[in-house]
Order: sequence, then C-alpha cells, then structure tokens
Amino acid sequence: MRWEGRRQSTNVEDRRGSGRSRGGFGPIRFPRGRSSGGGGVRRAGGGSILIFIAVAIGLWLFAGINPLQLLDMLSRGDNAGITAPQQPQSPRDQATADKQRAFISTVLAETEDTWRTIFQNSGSRYDAPTLVLYDDFTQSGCGFSSAATGPFYCPVDQKVYLDLSFYDLLSTRFDAPGDFAQAYVLAHEVGHHVQNQTGVLGRFHEARQRMSEQAANAESIKVELQADCYAGVWAHAANRSGIVEDGDIEEALGAAAAVGDDMIQRRSQGYVVPESFNHGTAAQRVAWFRKGYGSGNPRDCDTFASL
Repeated sequence: MRWEGRRQSTNVEDRRGSGRSRGGFGPIRFPRGRSSGGGGVRRAGGGSILIFIAVAIGLWLFAGINPLQLLDMLSRGDNAGITAPQQPQSPRDQATADKQRAFISTVLAETEDTWRTIFQNSGSRYDAPTLVLYDDFTQSGCGFSSAATGPFYCPVDQKVYLDLSFYDLLSTRFDAPGDFAQAYVLAHEVGHHVQNQTGVLGRFHEARQRMSEQAANAESIKVELQADCYAGVWAHAANRSGIVEDGDIEEALGAAAAVGDDMIQRRSQGYVVPESFNHGTAAQRVAWFRKGYGSGNPRDCDTFASL
C-alpha cells in the first residue's frame, strides 16, 4: 500500500501510554444500563469478597463494566481512576509507535476523503469519526472496554476504538498479514460510522430490543456484512487514487475470511454453531467486500434487501 507521504487525519486521539488505558474483531458497542457518572474503581484488598462481588455486579448493571474485565484489571494492579507509572519507550519503540500512528492516520484520512465525496454527491454531509488508539483498557461512550473486545465502533461518541496489538494477532493468530489487511479492519469500523450517520445502526439498536437472540443475530450479520461492503467501497476508491499495490486486495480478502464466524469458531473451539453467528461466514464477508470493491457504489451494499 502506497501510503507514505499522503495526508494524515487529525481526528486521532492517542491514549497509548497515557495511564488512562492499560493493557476477534469486536462488534459494534452499544451502551448498557445507566452511566455511572464518573469516578474511579478502588483496588480491592482486605475487605469482604461479598462486598467486591456486590460492587462488581453493580458496575456491570449500571455502568456497563464487565466484572471479568474488572477482575483482570485488578489482578494487574491497576484501576480505572488512578494512573499507573509508565515505562519510557526506547527510541526504537517510539519510532515504531510513530510509524503505526502515521499509517493508521493516513488510512483514516483516505476513508474521510472517500466518504466525504460520496456524501456530497448525494447531497448530504459526512462528519468524520474520531479514532481512539489505546493500550489494553479504555473507557468509551459505550462502556469500559479491553483489547480482548477487538476493534469496535461506538455510536454514542462516534469514535472507533483500536488497540494496535490487534494487528499482531491478525497477522499471527489469524494468519492475515499485510498493511492492507490492517486498512480493511479500520475501513470496516468506519463503515459502521457511515451506518450510524445513515440511521442503520439506530434502527438496528431499537429493533433488536424486541427480537429473540436468534433474530438479533441474523440482523447483526446484515449490519456487519454491509460494513464489509462499505470497506470494499473504500478500497475501490483507494485503488482509483493509486495507493493500492499488487497483492493488497488479496490481503483484505484474507482478513475478511479470517474473521468470519465459522473460521473463528473452528479455530477457537474446533466446531461451528451457525445459530450463534452474528458477523457472517468467511464466504459471506469475502463476497460482500468484493461486491463493494467491484462497484464502488454504496447502493450496492443493501444487505437488508439481499439476505
């Protein structure tokens, strides 16, 4: 991918190493329960385990904080309200971090240019999302999240959240290396932002409250595959702008296949449960990315009419 020397987006919030965050392809995150109104979580120690359990359940119900994430965080000696001392980076580590930010900022800028043009051509305005880079844990408008969630989009604060260590997993565990594979991941999450602006996510969030789990999974697949198609629409524009190199599209297709529900379940548990799919199979994700890439027209991405 020919990305160096191109415009970098300024819509990037880098929380890595700040102490505010510490350290699959995540779903869209929606808020659960009421906001806690701020405030940190103090370290457990010396008190009753029943008190800890009560606090953990309360945080889960009212703040959207998963108790397992909280327990993991506490076991590391961290908490959500007190910053931990950070080890200074070596010059080599800093250079790597700077290059990672430059790359992802450039990809974000390319998505901004693509969708701004598409929205303008349809007589509307595109408001670009903010990309949040973090390490291990962070707070979003949709609740407390860890790197285990994978990259995700929060429609409440209109931000994409990404722990860049996911790209290491994408290359090693998912066997989907390459810079365009990484670009596809971001373009998919930006696709969710496009859905948020067009009202798709709002309608899905409202409708799924009245659905069975199986019906909600089926609708979720349509949402995710449309985001894959939108990633393909971006790749079409990227190709026309001259930044796509030989092998790039194959990298994106490899990543799309690697994060299919069937592939992930087969890798993690050795068998698949189609009834639990909520993102789409490898074949579906590849097909919809190809569809968007082939036409470059988001109108061809109507998964709700096709599935």
